[in-house]
Amino acid sequence: MRGNIAQLMQQAQKMQENMQRAQEELAGLEVTGSAGGGMVSVTLSGRMECRKVRIDPSVMSDAEMTEDLVAAAINDAVNKVNTESQARMSAATAGMPVPPGMKLPF
Repeated sequence: MRGNIAQLMQQAQKMQENMQRAQEELAGLEVTGSAGGGMVSVTLSGRMECRKVRIDPSVMSDAEMTEDLVAAAINDAVNKVNTESQARMSAATAGMPVPPGMKLPF
């Protein structure tokens, strides 16, 4: 029984270290989302901080279209960050039984 608890504690410690490493990697990650065939692009950090917005001057004449393209580019970048975050967190918890539906990090 004690061996199982010690082993579980070691696995938990390793998972915590892996998750911390994954979070640090995500902080340095930059992802670019785009819309309108690349006419608008938005770069976000892994922490969802906007780093850069690029708008092709040709779309500036139509304000409503520009707004829609910016929103779409942001959503694209957010989806990419979320996908990468889930992949890295899944890798960090590999081998450790985590209950279904449990969101990590806590």
